Amino acid sequence: MLSPSQTAQTCAIAVQGLEQRYGQTPVLRGIDLRLERGRTLALLGPSGCGKTTLLRLLAGLLAPSAGSIAIEGETMADAASGTFVPPERRGLGMVFQDYALWPHMSVAENVGFPLEMRGTPKAERQQRIIAALARVDLAGLADRRPADLSGGQQQRVAIARAIVAEPRIVLFDEPLSNLDRELRESLVGEIAGLVSSLGLTAVYVTHDHGEAFTLADEVAVMGKGEIVQLASPETLVDAPASPAVAEFLKLGAIAGATCRDGAWWLDNTAVRLPYPAAGSLHGAAASGKARVLLGRKAVRLGPRGGDAIEGTVTQSQFRGDSYMLAVSFGDRSQPVTVQAASDIRIHAGEKIGLTIEPGNLRWFPAE
Repeated sequence: MLSPSQTAQTCAIAVQGLEQRYGQTPVLRGIDLRLERGRTLALLGPSGCGKTTLLRLLAGLLAPSAGSIAIEGETMADAASGTFVPPERRGLGMVFQDYALWPHMSVAENVGFPLEMRGTPKAERQQRIIAALARVDLAGLADRRPADLSGGQQQRVAIARAIVAEPRIVLFDEPLSNLDRELRESLVGEIAGLVSSLGLTAVYVTHDHGEAFTLADEVAVMGKGEIVQLASPETLVDAPASPAVAEFLKLGAIAGATCRDGAWWLDNTAVRLPYPAAGSLHGAAASGKARVLLGRKAVRLGPRGGDAIEGTVTQSQFRGDSYMLAVSFGDRSQPVTVQAASDIRIHAGEKIGLTIEPGNLRWFPAE
C-alpha cells in the first residue's frame, strides 16, 4: 500500500481528512479523495451539501480547518503544519458559473487577462492567446465582444481563459446552472469534448446528475458535508450505495419490504419478491425488514393476468423514441410507483401488467 506522501505524488489531486468549519458549524467532514491525471471528477449533490466549499478549498479561496490538499505531489494546504499556498501559485484554471467575461473587452483581451495580471510580456501573451483560442476553435473571433457570441461560444472563451496559462488542473464551478435545460444539454457535450481533446484534468461541480454522468470519469455524490459514494457513473447506476443515493439520482422507486412466512413481500402490496441474494443485505435482514430499489431494469411491461402485477398508468411522456411511463400498484392510499419504458403509446388511467426481474433488484437494510 502507498503511503500518504507516495499517494499524493502519483495523482493530480490528493485530499486527506479535509474538514471545514464556520465557527462550530461543520460544512465538510473528513473528505478523502484522489484524482488521477487526465481524468475528470464531478462533485455532485444538492445545494448546501458542501461541493462548492470543497472546490473553493481546492482553488485556494479558503483554508481548511483540518486535513490536507496536494496538487501534483506538492502540498497546497495542510492545517496541521499551517501550510497554505495562495490561489495564484496553485497553477489552476477556473471556469465560473456566469463565465465572468468582461463585456467591454474583446475575446482576446478576456482570454489574455490572467496573463496580463501576471505580468507576462505582450509578445508572449499574444502567442498564448492565439494558441488558446485555436484550441477551442475560436481563432477567428478574437476581436469580437462577448455580447456578439452565442452561449456556447462564450463558454469556449471562458475555457480558453482558464487554459491560457497552461494550468495543471481546471476547476468548473457549476458553469451551466443559469441556463435552460436544452442549452445545458448541448453545452455539456461541448465541454466534455473539449476537456477530453485538450487532455485536461478537471473537477466539475454540479447539482445535475445528467451533467455529471456526461462529463465525469468518477462522480463524488455528496450529502451533508460528506462524500456518500465515489464511483464511476456506471457503478452509481448499477450499484448505488444507499437509498439516499438512489433517490437523488432518480434511479427508481424505493419501497419497503417485509419478510414473513419465509418469503419477502413488498409493503402495501400483494407482491412477493424473490429472496435477496446472500450478503446483499449486509447481514441486516435479521429484523425481517428491508428496502428495495425497483429501477427501470427491474421492471418489465407485459400482458395482464397470470402472475403479472396489475398496475395503473399514472403518467406517460414521449421521449422521442419511446414512452416513459409511471405505473402505480398496491394500496391506493400508499401506492408503489415505478417507471418503465414502452414502445407504444399507453394513456394515463390504462391498466397494464408488470413483472419484476429478480437479478436487477437492489436491496438495502431497513435502516
